[in-house]
Amino acid sequence: MSRPLLITDCDEVLLHMVKPFRDWLFEFHGIDFHWNGNDFGKAVHRADTGELVPAEETWRLLNQFFETQMDRQYPIAGAIEAIGEIAREADVVVLTNLGDHFNAARTAQLAAHGLDLRVFTNLGPKGPALQRIVAEYAPSRALFVDDIAHHHGSVAELAPQVHRLHLCGEPLLAPHIHCAHKAGHAHARIDSWNEALPWITGRLYGDLHD
Repeated sequence: MSRPLLITDCDEVLLHMVKPFRDWLFEFHGIDFHWNGNDFGKAVHRADTGELVPAEETWRLLNQFFETQMDRQYPIAGAIEAIGEIAREADVVVLTNLGDHFNAARTAQLAAHGLDLRVFTNLGPKGPALQRIVAEYAPSRALFVDDIAHHHGSVAELAPQVHRLHLCGEPLLAPHIHCAHKAGHAHARIDSWNEALPWITGRLYGDLHD
């Protein structure tokens, strides 16, 4: 009999990314990162002049961060313990928006934190990739966790049978990002793993339904 399946994002769900990225930008590039809205491209400025860093430079720096600084990332509070508990009775995989060439590094990064999980890399909306994962695993139930609202919209459109939890474990971002639950694309918004765990287990292999 097939097992339930949790499909979870990594950055700001399992591991902090923005804080390590912010610290690295300032230490090595003299760049300030101040998130105060939903536009990542407008959060990055030169520390000495206040000049906005061009979007193409910001994305180049972000790619460089993942190429050289992934060891700076550290777990979101409660994430490791929650995944361990969920994995007792469900399969758990990671669906992360990074290029395929980062797959091995992301897998090793999570393993270093005690998470021996299969990683699926993806670019763009996550609905199509999630469809393929669900087709492969054919789970008894499936649940998707992500911090980005439009990914929930993509999954809601293509795989509406999948439970969807909007979770952002980074306090620098959580108050500012669009909420998938308010938009009607996620079944709930919970930003703490301690609070999210019973919600998740209840829907994956309990008696709770949305």
